[in-house]
Amino acid sequence: MPRIHVCPLSRLPEALAASGAGDLLSLIGAGVELERPEGIAPERHRIVRVNDLTAALDGHVLPAEEHVAAILAFARGWDRERPLLMHCYAGISRSTAAAYIAACALMPERDEDELAQALRAASPSATPNALLVAIADGMLGREGRMSAAIAAIGRGAEAFEGEHFHLSVT
Repeated sequence: MPRIHVCPLSRLPEALAASGAGDLLSLIGAGVELERPEGIAPERHRIVRVNDLTAALDGHVLPAEEHVAAILAFARGWDRERPLLMHCYAGISRSTAAAYIAACALMPERDEDELAQALRAASPSATPNALLVAIADGMLGREGRMSAAIAAIGRGAEAFEGEHFHLSVT
């Protein structure tokens, strides 16, 4: 069964080993150094340089359509033969938003609330970046339902960083 895995940067090596992922999406700020992990082909690794913001802040990169377009293109290019792993610095906001966005894009027939509830069940600390979700909501023609579903699950449990988890994509 195809799965999207999510983890924080600090747990990337163990999450790669545990998941067997062949594709890696990294959502990190411009100043964060990151080397492509061994075992991930260059064409199967995408870095999206964006900060975890919902409003502009000098010196930081606010999520925009170009970032969501990169997430969508990478997810749609995933062959689903091996798991897809997504990470951000803490594994709580940008990567959980990207996983939710990918799930909505790859399973257009699935209900937004159902997918948001699956995200919450898989990760009590998930707090998807609301701006990334709102942009994707518009790009995917979900008419506000993605944003409403994420608002309905509320802020996740307080955590320094998230745990490695996965969502099934069927």
